[in-house]
Amino acid sequence: MLTVTTVNVNGIRAAAKKGLVPWLAGTDADVICLQEVRAEAGQIPDEVRDPEGWHTVFAPAAAKGRAGVALYTRRAPERVQVGFGSDEFDGSGRYVECDLPGVTVASLYLPSGEAGTEKQDEKYRFMGAFLPYLKGLKERAAAGGREVVVCGDWNICHQEADLKNWKTNRKSAGFLPEEREWLGRVYEEAGYVDVVRALHPEQAGPYSWWSYRGRAFDNDAGWRIDLQVATPGLAARAVKGFVERAETHPERWSDHAPVTVVYDR
Repeated sequence: MLTVTTVNVNGIRAAAKKGLVPWLAGTDADVICLQEVRAEAGQIPDEVRDPEGWHTVFAPAAAKGRAGVALYTRRAPERVQVGFGSDEFDGSGRYVECDLPGVTVASLYLPSGEAGTEKQDEKYRFMGAFLPYLKGLKERAAAGGREVVVCGDWNICHQEADLKNWKTNRKSAGFLPEEREWLGRVYEEAGYVDVVRALHPEQAGPYSWWSYRGRAFDNDAGWRIDLQVATPGLAARAVKGFVERAETHPERWSDHAPVTVVYDR
């Protein structure tokens, strides 16, 4: 089995004080993909920067205290790559990938955007540059007999079933028609599979992010934006996919919850 977990930690130093450390010590994952680390490696507490039994790769953003992605692997990676060949985004702490035996695993933090602002324009530029890369990545992997899984905070809900309050969010970043159409192209044109949705085709959610405002978590008024998007061969081997949702609001160590998939190797 290969167990892969992805989670936006919403600041790794803050998460380390709230419960990330015991979660990391207890997880059965073989690979962990982190997003929104928001720290340089030297600023991260030892117990999460270099935990026993893990190989770690950090890709911080050039802008201090923003973004940042990371990979934790039980086995030493055969190859590591930061960025995807974009002059604009390779220093933004939004993408890192590594090769493990038979599979390339990536951690992605797609910009969140904000409708009608420059942040949304930036998001669209990222999307425009990233889709061709995804196509090429899949083609290169297939030529080498490898599979791919791109894990992370994609910051887009594809279907109405992916967010609780979809009717009131039709003009919100993360559920705009242009964003949803683009994610559809990732699946239909580039040929990737939304693994958790494939495992739970009729389910609302399972949500992975809840605002800290109001009672969103208690009411399960969430969004399913943390995804594992895989090549069909790997997706077909997924036997279980679930969200590690905290039991209570005080037990949360991020506004996101880990999303875990178990693949049969």
